[in-house]
Order: sequence, then C-alpha cells, then structure tokens
Amino acid sequence: MAFTIPENLHPDLNPLAWLVGTWRGRGHGEYPDMERFEFAQEVVFSHDERAFLTYFSRSWIVDSDGEILRSGASETGFWRVQPGNILEVTIAHSSGSGEGWVGLFDGPKIQLHMDKSYAAPSSTPIDEGVRLYGLVAGELFFAYDVAVNGFPLQAHLWSTLPRVND
Repeated sequence: MAFTIPENLHPDLNPLAWLVGTWRGRGHGEYPDMERFEFAQEVVFSHDERAFLTYFSRSWIVDSDGEILRSGASETGFWRVQPGNILEVTIAHSSGSGEGWVGLFDGPKIQLHMDKSYAAPSSTPIDEGVRLYGLVAGELFFAYDVAVNGFPLQAHLWSTLPRVND
C-alpha cells in the first residue's frame, strides 16, 4: 500500500505523517494484580492543520474468538513535535488519570517516557510508564509498560493494529 503525506498536514508533523489515520486490531494485557486478557483496539491519529496530532484510543475486552465481552479503556490526547526529534504527548484516560509524556522518534519508531502524572481522587495514580509505537510490517505496534499499585515497571499492554482504509 503506497503512503502519501496527508493533505494540509502542518510541516512540523511530517515525521509523524505515517501515523495519521485509523488503526484497528487486537492485543493482550497482563499485570501481577489482574488476569491476562485480550482486547480489541481502535486508534485514530488526526490533524486540523495545526502543529499537533489529535490522538484517540478505545478498546474492548474480548474473548479468544474476538467477541466483545465489555468496553475497555479509552484515552485521548495531543502529540507535538519539538526540535531534535523530541515528541511531547499529553493523554487523558477514561479512568480519571492524565499524563505528560516526553520521548524521541526515529522514523517509524517512537519511544515515550512518562514525565508527569495526575490522578483524580477516585483514580489510581500511575508511578512510571514507558510507551513504544512503531510501524512493523505495515502495522502499528504498541506496547505499554507501567509501574502502579506498588509494582515495578513491567509489561502491561501490547497490540498490533492494521491500518483501516475508510
């Protein structure tokens, strides 16, 4: 599939142009205080000609056949490119938490480290996090390592998402 830079994309975002669009697929999750689970995920990166990408992710817990059992997590945010291949990302979660992330991009590989975290009084605070995004065999690969509830930083979520041609 040929890739073209989206029309009217702000020039600062050209290095992230490959992200723009809708991605859907499946993934897995686990953590010491929860059972391993499977999920379906949709991620949308869009733009409105300004110097940031808008990000939205939603998920559903699924069974081994991919049938939806219930809604999963949702998050939304903004991705901003800075000089030196630096990426600043803000994300708000449906669970009542929010985070600031800083990282580097190198072509279609993005690694982010959580800079700051906020949790509403009824939400669980995140102590540390690392996110990895990459284009692998034409699909968006996502991995999220997290430290929460007194556990050290470790793998929590990972998924592969083919691009959807709407």
